[in-house]
Amino acid sequence: MHSVVAQQHKPGLSRVAFVSLFATTLATAIGNTGLISVMPAVGREIGISDFLIASIFSLSALMWAISSPYWAKRSDRSGRKPYILVGLCGFIVSMLGCGLVVLAGLAQLAAPVVIFLAFLIVRSTYGMFGSAAGAAAQAYVADHSAGGRRVREIAALGGALSLGTILGPALAPFLILPPAGLAGPMFLFALGGIAILLLAMAALPRDRAMACAQRGDGTGISGREIWRDPRVRPFLIYGFAMSSAQAANTYTLGFLVIDRLGLPPIQAQGAIGMAMAAGAIAGLVAQWGFVGLAGMMPRALLRWGSVLALIGNGLIVALPGYMSLLGAFALINLGYGLARPGYTAGASLAASDRAQGAVAGAVGSIAGAAIVVSPVVAVTLYELSAPSPFIVLGGLMAALSGYVWINPALAENRSRTGAIVSCER
Repeated sequence: MHSVVAQQHKPGLSRVAFVSLFATTLATAIGNTGLISVMPAVGREIGISDFLIASIFSLSALMWAISSPYWAKRSDRSGRKPYILVGLCGFIVSMLGCGLVVLAGLAQLAAPVVIFLAFLIVRSTYGMFGSAAGAAAQAYVADHSAGGRRVREIAALGGALSLGTILGPALAPFLILPPAGLAGPMFLFALGGIAILLLAMAALPRDRAMACAQRGDGTGISGREIWRDPRVRPFLIYGFAMSSAQAANTYTLGFLVIDRLGLPPIQAQGAIGMAMAAGAIAGLVAQWGFVGLAGMMPRALLRWGSVLALIGNGLIVALPGYMSLLGAFALINLGYGLARPGYTAGASLAASDRAQGAVAGAVGSIAGAAIVVSPVVAVTLYELSAPSPFIVLGGLMAALSGYVWINPALAENRSRTGAIVSCER
C-alpha cells in the first residue's frame, strides 16, 4: 500500500547508523586534509613546482564532479550503503597509491615530471570512486530526516569534516616517520580507512532507498533536472561559488605559511598543521554550535557565512605575520562552516524527497568542480602577487552576500516540508 506522509514524520537516523556515517566522513576528511598539508613539502622536496602541486588535485576533483551524480543516481536504485562502501574503497586505494608514488619520488626512482604524472593518475581514483561515499551519505541523511533536524544532521556531518580537518594536519607531522618519511601519513591514513570500512560494513544498516522506484513507481530525477529547478538552483550556485573560494583559501595556505615564516618546507609542517587546525576548529564551532545548538536556518547561514569569509580574507591582506594569519584563517573558516550546511541543507529542503539523490549528487559535484580550477588560479595569483588571491576572494564574498539579500528563492524555508512516498506492505 502506498501512502504519502509529510517529511516531518520521518523517524530520523538510528544512533548506530549516524555513527557509521560520521566515522566515514571523519576518516576521509582526516586523510584528505592530512594529504593537503604535506603536499607543499612533498613538492619542494621532490622538485615539483607549487603550480603543479596545486594542479595534482584538479584531475581528481574533475572526476569527483563527473562521478558524484552517477553514484547518487545508482544509490537511488540500489540503496545508499553499497556506495558508501565503494567510496571508502576508493579512498583506501588512492592513499596507498599516493604513498607509493611519494616513496618513488623521494628515492629519485624517476624524474619529477614522471612522479607528477603518476601522482595525478593515482589521485584521480579517489575522485572517481571516493565521490560515491559523500553523495550516498548525504542522501542517506535526507531519506531519514526533515526540516530543522535535517539541517542539524547535515551540519553534524559537516562537523565531522571540520574535525577531520583538525586531526589530519595535526596528525600528519607526527606520522612522517622513517623509513617512509613524507609518505608515512598516506600509508597510515589508508590503514585507518580500512578500519572504518570494516566498521561501516558491520554497523551501517542496509537501507532500502527508493524502494518504490525499484517496484516501478518512479526513478528519481536526473542531475540536469535538479539544476533546472528554480527552488534549488540558487543554493547550488551559491554553493559552487563558496566551495571554490574555500578551496582557494585552503590550497594556498601551506605556501603562505612557509613564506611568512621563512622556514624550510618540512620545518614549517607543524605551523601549517596548526593553521589548518585553527580553521577547522572554527568550522566545528560553526556547525556544531551555531547550527547544532542554536538552530540557525539556511538563509542566516548563507548571509553570515559570506560576511565572515569576506572579513577574514581582508585581514589576510591587511595584517602581516603568522599569528594574524591564524586568526584570519579561523574567521574565514567560521564563515565557510556556516555556509556549507546552509546551501547543502537549503537545497535539500527545497527539493522533494524524490529528488534527494539528485541533490546529493549535485552537491558532491559542486565539491569536486570547485577544486578543478580555483586552487590552480589562486596559487598562480599568489606567485604573481601574494595579496591578489585574497583580494579576489574578498570581492567574491561581497558578491555572494548581496546575492543572498536580493534572491527571493533563498528566503527562509523552515516550513518547507514537501512530501515523500513511503512503501508499506
